[in-house]
Amino acid sequence: MKRLAAAIAAASVLAATCASADESVESRLETLTKEIEQLKAQVGKSQGAREDSGKSGSYGEFQSAAERAETEQTAIGGYGEFNYNNYRDGTVRDRADLRRFVLFFGHKFSERLRLYSELEVEHAFVEGNEASGEVAMEQAFLQYQLAEWANLRAGLMLIPSGILNEYHEPPTFYGVERNEVETRIIPSTWRELGFALQGHVLDGLEYNTGLVTSPDASHFTNASAGFRSMRTAGGQATANDFAYYLALNYRGVPGLLVGGSVYTGNTAHDGQGTGANAVALAGVSARLTLWEAHTRFSAGGFDLRALYAKGSLGDTAAINSAAGLAAGSNSAAPESFYGWYVEAAYHAYKKGDLDVAPFVRYARYDTQESVAPGFTIDPLNNEKVTTVGLSFKVHPQVVFKVDYQNFRTDDKKDRVNVGVGYMF
Repeated sequence: MKRLAAAIAAASVLAATCASADESVESRLETLTKEIEQLKAQVGKSQGAREDSGKSGSYGEFQSAAERAETEQTAIGGYGEFNYNNYRDGTVRDRADLRRFVLFFGHKFSERLRLYSELEVEHAFVEGNEASGEVAMEQAFLQYQLAEWANLRAGLMLIPSGILNEYHEPPTFYGVERNEVETRIIPSTWRELGFALQGHVLDGLEYNTGLVTSPDASHFTNASAGFRSMRTAGGQATANDFAYYLALNYRGVPGLLVGGSVYTGNTAHDGQGTGANAVALAGVSARLTLWEAHTRFSAGGFDLRALYAKGSLGDTAAINSAAGLAAGSNSAAPESFYGWYVEAAYHAYKKGDLDVAPFVRYARYDTQESVAPGFTIDPLNNEKVTTVGLSFKVHPQVVFKVDYQNFRTDDKKDRVNVGVGYMF
């Protein structure tokens, strides 16, 4: 009996120990499960925040400063580029230029409230008000998360038009120079002051809509660049007129981007613009409307892009008057303008940090498709450009570029370009 009692006691102790062990294991499993779920939620939230960031989208193999600003209290980054242009026509001056040096500052006030900003220095120096250099805010806005699908933005923001305007760091695009269509038709880098609502409503579908300042028609000077000269870039912008925009981008399929946008608003500001003869625009609208559609697809080493953009500008006779252009001038503001391009690149060699990608791009644009009666069109503004080149990344964030550009209409622009770009 003593032996039986001892055995029963031992069995009881062993059972209790096993039960305790089972409870301990179950407790640990439950704790681990909770921790895994918490980590998954944090990762999902971080990814969602990156998609909703001031630089939404993918930068490939590293986190951009804007992405780091989602998780770090304060993030610093930037980008820059040095370009050399060798023109084939000996009468045209070759150029070497430290084109841009940009610093990014982001700050996380709370889980919902963040700041995004970029300060840019162009052409290495600034001297008075001369066009030889510029220090400017490229963007500076606050973002407050209203809901998982909606972020409220306020400040100086990049207009979500096309591919390049929001993604213009040198390692993210092919070619030494930014493509002609997204420079002359969509005036990248284009930013305005105002308010916006941005977020995701479906799997992979991003929306961005806003009420912002509009360009100032009293500053029109250059027909070869569409309405680019009318930009105010947030500096004492006349705000008698405002503009509206809406952009949609779908990224629900790996490697695919399909999107489009429309921007429209008056630019005359009732003659209150800051141009020398702004009064000539009193009582007119000078409505600017620009729409575009774009796509990008990457798979199997190939990177394909295409974009079409078209714009219109109203009351151009009044704009020409404000610019001091006489009847018959071929520098008149365009009533309509358009451009498109297709581009293909292939990552021929990728090993470690090294990435060699030849590319070709064909672009067609006309910055003066039509003008007001009594004015003429400059045929040099109707152009076709073929660009063939090579991008050599020694690091995902550092690229060396070389290309040749052939302009069909104005062959004085034919050139070999060499450039170095980086971002961090």
